[in-house]
Amino acid sequence: METLYHSTRDARDTMSSKQAILTGIAPDGGLFVCDNITQATVDLAAICAQEYHATARDVLGTLLSDFTADEIAACVEGAYGEQWDTKAITPLTPIGADWLLELYHGPTCAFKDVALQMLPRLMSVARTSAGDGKNVMILTATSGDTGKAALEGFADVAGTGVTVFYPDGKVSDVQRLQMVCQRGGNVAVAGIRGNFDDAQTEVKRIFADDAIRGRLADAGCVLSSANSINVGRLVPQVTYYFDAYSQLVRSGTITVGEQIDFCVPTGNFGDVLAGYYAKLLGLPVGRLIVASNANNVLTDFITTGTYDRRRTFHKTISPSMDILVSSNLERLVYYLSGGDCELIASYMADLANKGHYTVSPAILEKLQADFGCGCADDDATRATIRATWNELGVLIDTHTAVGKAVLDEYPNEGRQRVCLSTASPYKFSADVLAALGHDVSGLDGFACMDKLEALTNTTAPEQLSGLRSAAERHTAVCDRDEMGAFVEDACARIFA
Repeated sequence: METLYHSTRDARDTMSSKQAILTGIAPDGGLFVCDNITQATVDLAAICAQEYHATARDVLGTLLSDFTADEIAACVEGAYGEQWDTKAITPLTPIGADWLLELYHGPTCAFKDVALQMLPRLMSVARTSAGDGKNVMILTATSGDTGKAALEGFADVAGTGVTVFYPDGKVSDVQRLQMVCQRGGNVAVAGIRGNFDDAQTEVKRIFADDAIRGRLADAGCVLSSANSINVGRLVPQVTYYFDAYSQLVRSGTITVGEQIDFCVPTGNFGDVLAGYYAKLLGLPVGRLIVASNANNVLTDFITTGTYDRRRTFHKTISPSMDILVSSNLERLVYYLSGGDCELIASYMADLANKGHYTVSPAILEKLQADFGCGCADDDATRATIRATWNELGVLIDTHTAVGKAVLDEYPNEGRQRVCLSTASPYKFSADVLAALGHDVSGLDGFACMDKLEALTNTTAPEQLSGLRSAAERHTAVCDRDEMGAFVEDACARIFA
């Protein structure tokens, strides 16, 4: 099956998956989608008899049809190699009556590694195929984890640079250090005075700025993205949904064809959208439960059909979910609308200009047929961390705890249920330690890390604990309106 991609807002111009990956975001501001996904299938019986690497080859080969089998195989072997601390890549472990899908065993201890160890390899293949000799600057906004995973994945990749913006003061100490201590001659990092939505909105504006793109093109450079707005970042995440199902089948917990539910803590909607893609490809998914923190814009949308970003922004202990504009939701609404680009363009215009939009009753009915939702504030998140440790002996981070808190309150419909665990608890040591009832006042992130190790008899990943002796290399902080100039300066320095 040939997979051609086009914007959610205009289907007239199509491109291959390689071109879509290099481009990142459509010129009209839309996101790339593939209509054929609703016609494709993955052989479920075969999936359930194999392990992660083979499943990744099958999933990527289905959704990225212009990559050859050899190209896909080389990317998979490179992305899921010795940099992971388990050969299972994303192991499934019991958590009470449910299951925990551990997505944090990669080099930066967050689920973003699953895709961002893959994306640079896909992009290198696509760049070689393009053969135009242009350099690619990866431009990314992060709410905490994407930034480090992108920096780690793209550091010193030939012909590629990476620029990351994070909300200054609104990520954890460890998340900030992971970014500002990053080595590599092709990386640039800056905090911005604002929140993630400010950074993400400005990044999208830079992509659409003809003047900036023109100046960069004259210098032989094009922009692309490592956010989940890039289809090459989204597609690899589909794999772990199929692999989780395979693990349940191989353990004898379910039989092939039996439905299961997934609960996904999410802010930008990319992680749970990958689960929807898996369902479109034939995975027997009963319900996708969207778990939000106090920034519960997605909970309200799934409940009412109205997306309204005009609300108070809450800084929470699950900072990677502190998002009011969930970019990937645009892709879901596109599919639920039956591929109505004009309608999607009008919804996104309303969101940009009015701050809200309301989907039709028919779209809302389809949405609620596949998706459930719930939210957990910081108090509920802390209580869940404490109860999960005290009662089950499982240590979870502040984002996973949002998912588990929602799952614990969600009606059990009689299916096996999997909660996605998105990060190591040691990325958020202070908040996890405080949730366990310990005073963290006056303690820095590493003192909290040490105390958490001693209290739980667990060990912090070396790539996190080792940050205490790392030098801070990237100290820039800028206003939102200075981001474009920062990108151009980074391109001039990196590609000089």
